[in-house]
Amino acid sequence: MAMGRQEGDQPSMWVATQTLARSPGHAFYEKLNQVLEQSGFDRYVEELCAPHYAEQGRPSIPPGVYFRMLFIGYFEGLDSQTGDRVAVRRQPPRCAPSCVSS
Repeated sequence: MAMGRQEGDQPSMWVATQTLARSPGHAFYEKLNQVLEQSGFDRYVEELCAPHYAEQGRPSIPPGVYFRMLFIGYFEGLDSQTGDRVAVRRQPPRCAPSCVSS
């Protein structure tokens, strides 16, 4: 394709998340959120992590949200990216043993 002017308008790439369909969620995670909220978990972990906050720079994910993400990863059996790479390395070779270098 040669360089030149593009004809017509490019369609928008923006998708408003409010217009996307939402799943009803899972009862376990709804109950977990309720228990964490009632116990003051977010406030507690923010106070616990506050001494480690940087004075400058980009704001981080709130600790309560971060721990919820870790909980979901743990409960759903999701590995980190590093864990995924290690798991891939542990997979048996897909070819005959003679083609695998030692």
